[in-house]
Amino acid sequence: MRLAHKRKVQMKLQKRSKVNVSNTLSSQESTQAKETQVVAAAAVEVKVEKAAEATVSTVALTPKQQQVLDIVLANVEGINSKSIGLAAGQDESKAASWATGALKKLLTESLVQKEQLSGNKVIYKPV
Repeated sequence: MRLAHKRKVQMKLQKRSKVNVSNTLSSQESTQAKETQVVAAAAVEVKVEKAAEATVSTVALTPKQQQVLDIVLANVEGINSKSIGLAAGQDESKAASWATGALKKLLTESLVQKEQLSGNKVIYKPV
């Protein structure tokens, strides 16, 4: 590569980077001004939404999570994860791991409670 050509390429790259820096600085200033206006309006909307959420508590569940929840609700005395998987029609070798992901989501949403029995035995009961 000729040295003169290399210099031209480097100069073009530097010009582009300078233009990008100046554009981003001016755009950041304008977006900050817009954000302050939007934040004030959004604060009022958030308060209204929080009040609405408090009255209606619906949880979006996947079909798998709904199926696991139905199985747990059918067994009020408690059921372990392997039994949940078997009830859902899974193979015995992968039944427990199949149900674990859905059970984690149900635990975080407080739809199911986890009880530790002796040793490493765990059962899940409906709330």
